[in-house]
Amino acid sequence: MPDFVIPAPPVPTIPVVGGGDFPVRRVYCIGRNYAAHAIEMGHDPDREDPFFFQKNPNNLDTTGEFPYPPHSSDVHHEVELSVMLKSGGSNIPVESALDHVYGYALSLDMTRRDRQGEMKKAGRPWEIGKAFERSAPTGPVHPVAEVGHPDSGAVTLKVNGELRQEGDLNQLIWKVPEMISYLSEYFELAAGDVIMSGTPSGVGPVVKGDSMEVAIEGLGSMTVVVV
Repeated sequence: MPDFVIPAPPVPTIPVVGGGDFPVRRVYCIGRNYAAHAIEMGHDPDREDPFFFQKNPNNLDTTGEFPYPPHSSDVHHEVELSVMLKSGGSNIPVESALDHVYGYALSLDMTRRDRQGEMKKAGRPWEIGKAFERSAPTGPVHPVAEVGHPDSGAVTLKVNGELRQEGDLNQLIWKVPEMISYLSEYFELAAGDVIMSGTPSGVGPVVKGDSMEVAIEGLGSMTVVVV
């Protein structure tokens, strides 16, 4: 056993439908992967090279609660499909990329939009707006053996029963195999990696007390309360 000089931090995990837990190694997030969302954020939706940012593994949270973060007054919801990898490598061909997927989950990429905007304007990294504590509420992992590889289906988010976001997985600019392949050209992917695949249009602010219900066709729904 290693002789740690301080207690080893726990491995972040996400429960799996049917039993067991999925250990999280890294979390990659793709930006502006739905055309309508790219437009609402003021960008050209034409297909260009994808770009990614990262959250921390322990930002993924399964408690059903989202603590409103400090130092922000404009925190937005972004519903996303998360892709959980069971293996990886470098320079993975698109044709075999799905062989590396263990399963899929519902997720939220909660964003301090005001702080993210400040960082964009200053040409600085986004972590303060994206990688804060419990910023990625996540549902249980649905294994591929049970749900296959969803490439179409409604993606929705309601706040207090009001529909805010609505899209379809078939609207992804960069599809799941392409994301995996592209990422593997720049990073060595591995088991435990999570890829958050982008959000449809309709992102907007939440306040304490709000109830967010997210759903993806074939993966059910989850409710997260802002506290």
